Amino acid sequence: MGSNGIRFSITDLSPPTARILPTLYTDRAPISLYDAQYDHTGARIPIPASTISAVLTALLAFKRTCADYSVPASHISILATEATRTALNSVAYREAIQDATGWAVTLLAKEDEGRTGAMGVASSLESVHGLMMDLGGGSTQLTWLLRDADGGIAMPAAGAVSLPFGAAALTKRLEACDSSKGEGEGRAAFAADLQAQLRTAYASLAVPAQLEEAAEREEGFTLYLSGGGFRGWGFILLSQHAVQPYPIPVINGFRAPTSAFLATEGVEMAAEMSLDEQTAEAIFRVSQRRASQVPAVAFLVTALSKALPRVKEVRFCQGGVREGYLFASLPREVQAQSPLEVATRPYAPHPESAARIYDVFCAALPAAKSGHGGRAAEYNAREFLSDAVRKALANLLTTHSTHPKDLRAASALRSTTTGLLAPVHGLAHEDRAALALLLCERWGGEKALPPADVPFFQSLQALFGPWERWWIGYLGRVAGLVGAVAPAGRLEEGEVEVVAGWGRGKKGERVEVRVGFGEVGAEEVFRGEVEKVEKVGKRKNWVGGREGAGWRVEVEVGVGVGRVA
Repeated sequence: MGSNGIRFSITDLSPPTARILPTLYTDRAPISLYDAQYDHTGARIPIPASTISAVLTALLAFKRTCADYSVPASHISILATEATRTALNSVAYREAIQDATGWAVTLLAKEDEGRTGAMGVASSLESVHGLMMDLGGGSTQLTWLLRDADGGIAMPAAGAVSLPFGAAALTKRLEACDSSKGEGEGRAAFAADLQAQLRTAYASLAVPAQLEEAAEREEGFTLYLSGGGFRGWGFILLSQHAVQPYPIPVINGFRAPTSAFLATEGVEMAAEMSLDEQTAEAIFRVSQRRASQVPAVAFLVTALSKALPRVKEVRFCQGGVREGYLFASLPREVQAQSPLEVATRPYAPHPESAARIYDVFCAALPAAKSGHGGRAAEYNAREFLSDAVRKALANLLTTHSTHPKDLRAASALRSTTTGLLAPVHGLAHEDRAALALLLCERWGGEKALPPADVPFFQSLQALFGPWERWWIGYLGRVAGLVGAVAPAGRLEEGEVEVVAGWGRGKKGERVEVRVGFGEVGAEEVFRGEVEKVEKVGKRKNWVGGREGAGWRVEVEVGVGVGRVA
């Protein structure tokens, strides 16, 4: 039970997919406990009987749903945050809930709310290291997060610093500033006070030297953002992204540079237009309530830019108190698992073969070359095609073989956004995009897509630089070769091996690939797939054409594989 609404969910925490918190049911009651505690004059009042009645009706409906899903009573929890904690009639309100439902309300203390919300953010991505803020309706929490050597999540002993500056609370405070002292003087004084409190809060966190040193090397902290106010801000940034329409509809895992995050004027203008009845331009997932709170969030964002140390980028996270409560209940070794690997492992028909296929993909990417400075994307495909992405590609290699040939590339392309991986919690946007493009390329790429899916394919491509796009195309074709050799996903030891390295020919540096088959004559059977790998290195197939991004690819085929320098 938050300040702006009550969320209901049923989650399956059984192995082996507990890490991604699979949701069986979810719903939300738009009951604002925060707004209900103020009358028309702005005076604080107890939660009204009408609001309590609405809450009880929603909870009793959810109790029926829990019974329909056969959820044991001992597995049901009600978590309450700031609006319930500070209500004038908090005790009576919670007693009314227990009398009607039989469920006791767990009231989160400020520190517990911050710690639980931080664990929700930790659940939202494979790795977290930086600062974190959770913006609710009545309060906001600030802390730092770091995955420790054992795979657990480290944060301050106190969890987080809680400040009474939620989106709804800020809105009311700014309205009071404007009405009491005049916009300039009132807001200026409040801004100074807010910045001072944020600086004090940051200083009290005692950020570890490990994070400080990493921020210095990387030219700033990553700031992880959660809570409805920040998610609304993130969806507006999605609507203003250079790639339009933006191809990934979920906010979790969206990354934005600090320059975009701090461009408050543009975000406020977009929100204002969405509220204007004459020029209304609806923004996906931004309600009128969220849009009306944007000026208050902008005020906070501006204060953050002046009070916190340098932030290089922000990451928007879906995880909050609900996800954090569930994630914290999992063993540390489960928390440390890769969400992408966990989500795709059940689709691997032969796990041992999937491990061999993954090894092939690793060997097919030449080792990074050092000393190239800003050209790292050219020489280091393993940096952005991470272990998790390569394992996911191996796990899903045959998943779409059950589809008609007309649909394989398109279904694979949509698999991470509206297909089988769409609801997976914990994925970054770049991983969703890279895996979708790799799987599409494995089944033929853009040429195998129906016309309606080509713009979506190109939008996903546009999220990457030209060198990254070329490497995705290359590895996707290697996946096509392996899929041809192992159509059922069963790859025997030595059945096909791929080793790649750097070499130099008459026309300059190139990728040298040796493909070895374990069976004599197989090179003729799979010649077409081998040629597709080689063709990605033709200059006419480079990203941007002959003068664009790409490497020549020299493929040598035989029985067995030799070493490549």
